[in-house]
Amino acid sequence: MDVNDILDVFRDGIAIAIRLGAPILLACMLIGVIVAILQAVTQIHEQSIGFVLKLIVVVMILAMGGGWMIESLQEFTYSLFERML
Repeated sequence: MDVNDILDVFRDGIAIAIRLGAPILLACMLIGVIVAILQAVTQIHEQSIGFVLKLIVVVMILAMGGGWMIESLQEFTYSLFERML
């Protein structure tokens, strides 16, 4: 294994981490902004509201996209094992 192969593995690992983490992070950011705006308008500053909504959104995203996430991780793992052989 030379330096180019190692760089390819790291690049692929970072790409898969971004692809798997981006939907959850973007949804949490969107919910956070919406909750912050609603709390500013209504002057209700309860932190548990934002936490519960984010938790619900994360669970929904994992329920809908969990299979795709597992498949992506499996493909990446298989490609790593193929590169080792």
